[in-house]
Amino acid sequence: MGLVLDLYGNLPYTEAMANDTSIARLEARLPADIHAMLKRAAEIQGRTLTDFVVSSAREAACRAIEENEVLRLSAEDQRRFADALLNPPAPAAALKRAARRRRELFGA
Repeated sequence: MGLVLDLYGNLPYTEAMANDTSIARLEARLPADIHAMLKRAAEIQGRTLTDFVVSSAREAACRAIEENEVLRLSAEDQRRFADALLNPPAPAAALKRAARRRRELFGA
């Protein structure tokens, strides 16, 4: 993902900071060589260290959340899932009893 500036040359992180009053602070202790590497990467992209770290962390967080929340199925599993939706099995006796009991307790 490349550097994305708005029409006025503002970085997304900088723009969000200017307009947001609910800013949280994050501090981290890290080895000097990692700090130097992050600083160099930020300079290469023409960004501040803060902008680089926040943007990189955000991308990593989005990726981690997506990997956790998105279910990936094989082609065969997709076919089985679609088939189960389109042609559901008949309800089992226990499900029928549960539905009847629910109607008795809560009405239709």
